[in-house]
Amino acid sequence: MNAVTPLEKIVIVGGGTAGWMAVSLMQAAWPQAAISLVESEDIGVIGVGEGSTPYLRNFFRQLNIPESEWMPACHATFKCGIHFPNWSSKQGFEAYFHPFFSQLDLKTGNAFMQNACIRRRGGDVPAHPDDFWVSRYLAAQNKSPIPSVPLSFEPDYGYHFDSGLLGQFLKARALALGVSHQVATIDRVIQCNNGAIESIVTTIGDIIAGDFFVDCTGFAGLLVNKTLQVPFESYRDYLGNDRAVAIAGKIDGDKPLPSHTESEALSCGWAWKIPLAQRYGNGYVYDSKYLSETEAETELRDHIGPSCEGMPARHLKLRVGRIEQHWCKNVLAVGLSQGFIEPLEATALMLIQYTLDRFIYSYERLLAGGDVAQTRDNFNDKVNANFDGIKDYIVAHYRLNSRTDSDYWIDNRNNKNISPRLQNILDAWDQGLDFEATLTQFKGELSYLRPSWYCLLAGMGRFPEKLQAVTPDEPVAALDDVRNYCEAMANKFPSHRKYLQVIYAEHTERVSVTN
Repeated sequence: MNAVTPLEKIVIVGGGTAGWMAVSLMQAAWPQAAISLVESEDIGVIGVGEGSTPYLRNFFRQLNIPESEWMPACHATFKCGIHFPNWSSKQGFEAYFHPFFSQLDLKTGNAFMQNACIRRRGGDVPAHPDDFWVSRYLAAQNKSPIPSVPLSFEPDYGYHFDSGLLGQFLKARALALGVSHQVATIDRVIQCNNGAIESIVTTIGDIIAGDFFVDCTGFAGLLVNKTLQVPFESYRDYLGNDRAVAIAGKIDGDKPLPSHTESEALSCGWAWKIPLAQRYGNGYVYDSKYLSETEAETELRDHIGPSCEGMPARHLKLRVGRIEQHWCKNVLAVGLSQGFIEPLEATALMLIQYTLDRFIYSYERLLAGGDVAQTRDNFNDKVNANFDGIKDYIVAHYRLNSRTDSDYWIDNRNNKNISPRLQNILDAWDQGLDFEATLTQFKGELSYLRPSWYCLLAGMGRFPEKLQAVTPDEPVAALDDVRNYCEAMANKFPSHRKYLQVIYAEHTERVSVTN
């Protein structure tokens, strides 16, 4: 784009969650623009993950969509964090919980990080993260992250949801607000002399022109990969998992409803278990070098048990990595077309949302007089840094595993492919260096805040084998006081199922009033 003017005609190619999230945010930012979405009925939705980070709450707040409107429509539940069983074989650290932390955890969270630093230097003090975070207590008691009594601050939380239903919900909302929608298969792409996209042509001859295009065509990357040929940077050397199998499971409505994701290590990868209002979402992410599709499905069915009997399995091939330019010429890549990182920390929608939010912000800067090339380069650098920061955090899970029961886990632990940044973080922890200074050094490059790194390293039991008593002058947090506080706070929250019934009842009431 030579002259920067407000976008008048935006064409989004591809639907699914990525496409309809793009429509929603761009429609809210630029209501004067004519936005159209073209999707093929031949391409199914991948949807390997059904969980989110707390960042998704901002998406619905930006659009002024209450939880009581979208959650029932998507069979959604609340999420306090992620439980990681069997990643470690170290006694007392066989599992840990990665919480969503907030002001609720200020005192106990700092106490945990204080104890963890003492223990990594050899001090015999309690430093398992599960003892120090209120959201772990909520998850252990199947409670909602929404308090039943007023607090002076808002706890943080994420969601579980049916990703297919979320796309349908956003689609219906966008169509009601006037977005143009067409079901068609793209036959070819027409480019301008400068290489930018001029229009797309469907198999029935329709020509759809636009001044800006959003590529939501999944792993195919019709515009960014096949047309603009933006280079792809593979993460395969860092993260070997390239396959997934997903199977739904029945859920017992009479039992307490979990409010966390389960990410349990299996023989050659890990299995997710996500509680929705009407079913469980189950899946197995694994490396095809160690396991065949048949073996993976068999292992997953054995792991799930009777609740998945008769349920079909979906086998998925994963392209792990990212493209180098997410905004190239007049095309923005969003979703799987821009990259993919396995859903271990449920970051897929976060990356979609971040890309869209950052693009809207960047384009507004251009309209205010910014330089095109500089703004676009800065945008691509920011998105790439987010991808690479998430990659480092995911890689750390595999490097820190202490399992010895399969070549898969041993090979992942010994994988020499690691970024210098992650190596510095691990070295600082292991060598008793100033860990806070190291995290601060890389602050602008990390996608995860300091509590997450402490929870991961301490949760995996990355401590010296031999411990010694600490000196009297070292400030050690008293575990009994911490536990008493966390239990007292957890008592202020209702059961997950009970609170969800309130949300769903509000939805039923709204629908009946509307009708």
